[in-house]
Amino acid sequence: MPFTVTQLARACRLSRTAILYYESAGLLKPPARTAANYRVYSTADLDRLRRICAYRDSGLTIADIRTILDSRAGNPAAVLRRRLSAIGDAIQRMRQHQQAIARLLTTTDKLRNKHMTKEKWTGIMHKAGFSQDDMRRWHAEFENSAPEDHQEFLEYLHIPADEIKTIRQWSRVGESHGIGPGARHGGGNSQRRFSQ
Repeated sequence: MPFTVTQLARACRLSRTAILYYESAGLLKPPARTAANYRVYSTADLDRLRRICAYRDSGLTIADIRTILDSRAGNPAAVLRRRLSAIGDAIQRMRQHQQAIARLLTTTDKLRNKHMTKEKWTGIMHKAGFSQDDMRRWHAEFENSAPEDHQEFLEYLHIPADEIKTIRQWSRVGESHGIGPGARHGGGNSQRRFSQ
């Protein structure tokens, strides 16, 4: 049974744009075309797309998915084991962050000081074991989980309004990519200043 790009997208609960992206990334093979130059997908394409979705839901990268789909053996075990190990490492880092935050909470009296500044706060974070990347991820999670509280916290550190706006913007970018903003976007001055 042939599918249009819209029908294929609906069958997998994806956007039409996602289908075209997977095609451009080489995960879906270029489909046949009608006389009017419309894309036509097959049942095999639908099955392949469902596999792609399952792997994406597992957190695999586009490159990992391509490796699995292009493998003649079609055995994803090695890639999945590597992903499982990465998740374990991430959980360990989050546990370390929990412990660091617990240590920070023991300094509540210092944090209540009305003269708390960005420089003092970043100094405390570094002493608690946070790297610059950890702090960027922390901001991204804060912005994602509680944007109003994030705004209030940045104001509490007496950061100028324009710099707060910049920090929150790269925090949202980091969250959407699952990385610190500096890794893909070069990072702005506010990002570097805040994490130093």
